[in-house]
Amino acid sequence: MTEQNDKNLGRRQFLTRAGKAGISIAAAGLISWRLYDSQGPKTGVDAESLVTLPDFSVPDKTGRTISIVKGSDRVKTVNKAIDLLGGIERFVKPGETVAIKPNVAFASPPMLGATARPELVAEVVRLCYKAGAKRVTVTDNPINDPASCFTLSGIGKAASQAGAKVVLPKDHLFRHTTLDGGKLIRNWPVFFGPFENVDKLIGISPVKDHARAGASMAMKNWYGLLGGRRNVFHQDINTIIAELSMMVKPTLVILDGTEVMMTNGPTGGSVSDLRRADILVASTDMVAADSYGCTLLDLAVSDLPYLTKAERAGAGTTSYEALKPVFGAV
Repeated sequence: MTEQNDKNLGRRQFLTRAGKAGISIAAAGLISWRLYDSQGPKTGVDAESLVTLPDFSVPDKTGRTISIVKGSDRVKTVNKAIDLLGGIERFVKPGETVAIKPNVAFASPPMLGATARPELVAEVVRLCYKAGAKRVTVTDNPINDPASCFTLSGIGKAASQAGAKVVLPKDHLFRHTTLDGGKLIRNWPVFFGPFENVDKLIGISPVKDHARAGASMAMKNWYGLLGGRRNVFHQDINTIIAELSMMVKPTLVILDGTEVMMTNGPTGGSVSDLRRADILVASTDMVAADSYGCTLLDLAVSDLPYLTKAERAGAGTTSYEALKPVFGAV
């Protein structure tokens, strides 16, 4: 969906689309609750049955850790941002399998900024295939009904048309894990199946205000990997986000600040919640990416305690300037 198409999507058209999805969302609510409830944390899980997500990261390259690109066209900015880090060939090799985890948390149209943009997801899929990927999967475990989220966000259609396989959460795709040194992620179900036999992992997320966390960006995006009654973690939101940064070691994160949700996050609800920044960030260090991203929300690192917690855990650095970001414009 193009920027112009977004502008042409009037209030009446949005309400019609949302209304059509309303019944399916409501009906799926109980199913989703039962799915999460049936997963539940287990106290007596055999250690041998616990799983650990693979390390999907690539070797560091000095001066090629974080790129920041100015521009309004997401297709152009993501290409430029990845090129500045060494090109897609640095991250995806011929014959590899790639999982892309966009933020698809809500059954919301792209114009509202609550989810990753479909054209951005589709372009990353195409880039992976251009690099010779054997298979690309696009997946998330949304808060609302998964099918409705992938439909209303436009991500399901865009990903499929670009050649990716879209995987929705099913009970058999969840396995239990315990994070070494973790306080909260202990014998907890995670959305493991789509990442089990994958070589590379790319996260794509918008920059958003968040009522509890302060901001939702690259690190918060991994919240979608949690199963069970994950809302209990909202009581200690900074710890759970920091633990997610320890649990997930992505190949690359892409942070979309083209339009930033400044208020009423993480769901938003009106285009008036958005402010245009025309910035896109790509990084192999998600702590650094989020530390820069918070500036787009007029926040400092000190405003988001999970950033320092993640840094102390060794997940990355909050001093993104020390990484010598490469800048570009399109």
